[in-house]
Amino acid sequence: MNGHDWHLPQRVRALTRRRRRFLLGAAGCFGLVFAATLCVGLEDSGHLIWMANGILLAYLLLVPRWTWPRYFSAAFVAEFAAGVAVNPDRWAAYLALTALNLVESGIAAFLLRRRSAVLPRFTDRRYLTRFLWSAAAVAPFVAGSIFAVVYAVGFKAEGLVALRAWMVTDGLGNAIAAPACVVLLRTGLREHVAWRSHWLFAVALVALTVASFCQAIIPLVFLIYPLMTLILVCFGLGWSALATVFITVVSGWCTLHGLGPFARVLWFRPAGPMVLLQLYIACGVFMLFVVATVLDDLRNTQRKLASTVALHQLVVENSRDVIILADFDGHRNFVSTAAWTMGGWRPSDVVRYQSLALVHPDDQARVTVLVGELRSGKTTSALIECRVRKSDGQYVWVESSLRVVTDAVTQKPVGILNMVRDIARRKAADEALHKAYHALETLAATDPLTRLANRRRLDQYLGSEWHRARRDRKPLSFLLLDVDFFKSYNDLYGHLPGDHCLKRLAEIISGSATRPGDLVARFGGEEFALVLPNTPQEGALEVARQLCERIRSCRIPHTGNALGYLTVSIGCATTVPAEGQYPRNLIQQADDALYAAKRNGRDQAGCAPARQPANAAAG
Repeated sequence: MNGHDWHLPQRVRALTRRRRRFLLGAAGCFGLVFAATLCVGLEDSGHLIWMANGILLAYLLLVPRWTWPRYFSAAFVAEFAAGVAVNPDRWAAYLALTALNLVESGIAAFLLRRRSAVLPRFTDRRYLTRFLWSAAAVAPFVAGSIFAVVYAVGFKAEGLVALRAWMVTDGLGNAIAAPACVVLLRTGLREHVAWRSHWLFAVALVALTVASFCQAIIPLVFLIYPLMTLILVCFGLGWSALATVFITVVSGWCTLHGLGPFARVLWFRPAGPMVLLQLYIACGVFMLFVVATVLDDLRNTQRKLASTVALHQLVVENSRDVIILADFDGHRNFVSTAAWTMGGWRPSDVVRYQSLALVHPDDQARVTVLVGELRSGKTTSALIECRVRKSDGQYVWVESSLRVVTDAVTQKPVGILNMVRDIARRKAADEALHKAYHALETLAATDPLTRLANRRRLDQYLGSEWHRARRDRKPLSFLLLDVDFFKSYNDLYGHLPGDHCLKRLAEIISGSATRPGDLVARFGGEEFALVLPNTPQEGALEVARQLCERIRSCRIPHTGNALGYLTVSIGCATTVPAEGQYPRNLIQQADDALYAAKRNGRDQAGCAPARQPANAAAG
């Protein structure tokens, strides 16, 4: 038995489980669509909440695209069978209506999920907007238009009325059913819920829903929205989606039987009450996802703040230096726990003393002068060695690093940050602090994927070189490089190979920056930038051409490119900075040259006309 035979049973079992999962999913889709269609009926859906399309759309948004035919087949059989079960004589009409419903769901699914890896994200504002536009407007309009034309021609009736009924019924049904089913199918109600603390809210929602729609005297329906929001906060999005389904079922049944506040609506009879009810529920679903979006943002912010606080607390509590924050009058606001290690002081004891109270009398004059300079603004930081008193009355030599603290809003000095350390450990602590600062600075200025300078570093460097070139009246060149057809590269090979390709390009481009003053940076996405100080237009264009040739010679495979391998297009711009010009003007010139190179066939370097100062040109 060879090595491949050993893994064969495991692969067979995995394939069997995968097929079973898809069959169960298709069966679940069949059951839900059949039940939804049977409850509503294909012909009278204009007066009810049509949820079958929303259920099918939810499945299509969650399963791989290659399994869509199975779900379309299951939904088709379910809708048609449910319609025939209600009225067998109308099978031909039900066949046409079922086909139109599948067309509507297919259009919405295609618009929302053009790639199989994209999953619905209703807590994302842009996705939620796109969902409402695609599933509640475009798809129902297309299917409804076909239905309206057939209805107007076949029955000599007004097509606009049929179109309006179709769009309202299906659009609101999709807006209600699809998000709720997506959440239920994805979460499976697995969120951790403290039922002992919050069970009363669930009971209150059930009671309030029944009380709101079984009578129309007391307007309790307006209390459901706040309670739905409370359910979302306490139970999570999955349980709030289930609550929405419960409210939809109860309200739909009551309104259909003439109960509740919406049943008394007199306009647009007989569909008016159900249309108004659908709007009410759709607004509730939209509200839930908007609140869920805000809650997710809030939780992410809280996690980041908690992580930042924990990090700062970890640094402060484990720092050997005593960290002191005080105002200019010497009143301490914060003292770190290292005061106990260094001087035997509890932080609360040190806070009671003014800043100079623990300083040796012979050193107080120097410290007073230094604090005065910090207060007056002559300097913002200082370093001084002095002696401070320990809790046992002895003095120890320390190095005190002082820095002015400014208000984050007014930018006015409000106090002094004092970092106190034992001089005996100064060198080791200085080296560690320098390494930590350098690592943080490098991390903030480096692109994590390519290890090149990031956009922030690029903007800083270009700004400083711009001022230098304007002062010295030297040319400054900027190259903007873009990978040709990189989107198709990701689509063909995947994002991980795409990232590997960007890393390799970064190495190639870095080799073209031979001078110490040249900077290579990742501009964004598949775009790179080169800053070439003191470089005329001819030199910049030659660098760009050599770079195109070097990448071309690597023959990186790319079947999405007509040449069969990866190529780049480069835009070059050169200027001698003058008053009234800014670095963004140079970037825009390079960008225009880049798009000119793309329009001319790609795999080449385009050059913007060199800009000279007005007085230089006159000379």
